[in-house]
Amino acid sequence: MTGERAFNPADPHATPMTGETPYLIERRVLAGVPCLIERPVDIADVRAACLVYHGAWAAKEGKLGVYSALTARGWAVVIPDAALHGERLKETPSGLNPREYVWESVRRTVAEAPALLDALAETFGPVPVCAAGSSMGGYVTQTLARSGQRVRRAAALITSGVWEEPEVQRPALRAFLEANRPLMHAGNAPPTPLLLASGDSDPVFPLPGHHLPTAAAYRAAYARAGCPESFHELVFPGVGHYTSRGMRDAVLRFFLD
Repeated sequence: MTGERAFNPADPHATPMTGETPYLIERRVLAGVPCLIERPVDIADVRAACLVYHGAWAAKEGKLGVYSALTARGWAVVIPDAALHGERLKETPSGLNPREYVWESVRRTVAEAPALLDALAETFGPVPVCAAGSSMGGYVTQTLARSGQRVRRAAALITSGVWEEPEVQRPALRAFLEANRPLMHAGNAPPTPLLLASGDSDPVFPLPGHHLPTAAAYRAAYARAGCPESFHELVFPGVGHYTSRGMRDAVLRFFLD
C-alpha cells in the first residue's frame, strides 16, 4: 500500500535516518543465518558490505544503529545472530560449560562464514566485505581476517588473541583453539588490514594480559610480511568492556579509508 501513496515533499514519510539520509532495515535469513540488514533505500546503491558480529550472550538486535552511518556511503550493514545466540539459542547442545558455549558459538560462526559471504554476494553482487566484531565477535573477526575468507578489512574490538581457555575441554573446541589462536598464528593475518582496539579499563580483557600481547604478535607478523602499515592498534582511555563511540568512529574511518 505504501507505494500507492503520494508523500508531501515538505514532510515525507518517517524512516530511519543517518544525518539527512534515509536507510532501510530488513530481516533476512542468509545461508540459514538470521540477520538484520541496514542498507541504502535502493538496493542497487549498495557498493560494499560490513558484517557485524556481536558478543557472547547478546543478539543481533543490540548492534542495530551502531554502524548505520555506513549506509549513507552506500554500504549494507549485515548483523547476523552468532551461532547459539538470539534466534538460534535453541541450537545450543547440552552439557556445555559457559566457556565451551562461547567457543562452540565461535567455531560454528566461523564455519558458516563462507556460505554467508556467498549469500551476500548473491544479494548485493561482488561487493567488497569488511567485518567488525566486539568481544566474542572479535574472536570471529580475527579468525576471518586470518583465514582468507574474502574479508577486505577487519576490526576486532574489546577482545583478545591470547585464547588460553582451561575450561574448554571438548576435543573439537580444543582443536579449534590450537589451530586458530591469534597469538600463535598471527602470521596468517597479513596482508589483510586489521584494527585492534581496546579500552584501558576493560575488566574482562585487562590490557596487560590481552591487548598488549595480542598487538605485539600482530605487529611483529605484519612487520615480517613487509606491510606494517596494515596493522592498526588503538587504546581508549577510561573505556571498559563496551564498544565506545570513539571505537565506533575509529572503525568507520578505518573501513572508509
